[in-house]
Amino acid sequence: MLRGVTDLPPPPPPRRDWWRRLQRLPLSMMIASALLALGIVQLTFQLGHSLYRTSTWTRDTQATQARTRELERDIEELQDAVKYTQTPEHLQELARCLGYVGVKEKKIVALNAPTVDRPTEICKTLRVP
Repeated sequence: MLRGVTDLPPPPPPRRDWWRRLQRLPLSMMIASALLALGIVQLTFQLGHSLYRTSTWTRDTQATQARTRELERDIEELQDAVKYTQTPEHLQELARCLGYVGVKEKKIVALNAPTVDRPTEICKTLRVP
């Protein structure tokens, strides 16, 4: 007769087969797998957050640079206005707006001249930024 061969049916599978398989795995491998899964989740979060911060920073930087260019143009306009107000021609224009006449000029008044409620082009106040 052959050794180990019987006519008996095979034994039923154990009820907690998955638990025994789990017990066979080393504990360090399970901990390493759990840490790896947590690391992947953290890396995914960090990459998403970095992309969000990069897009936000780029948008804010462009807005700030545009505002800086605007302010630099305003500064140039104001500097030009200051230079213009210090010229003799501008001072003469202001004197004429106030009604002054030059020393060598004659003032002629027409009796039927129309009255002007608005200031002329020269006497208008200009707004600067």
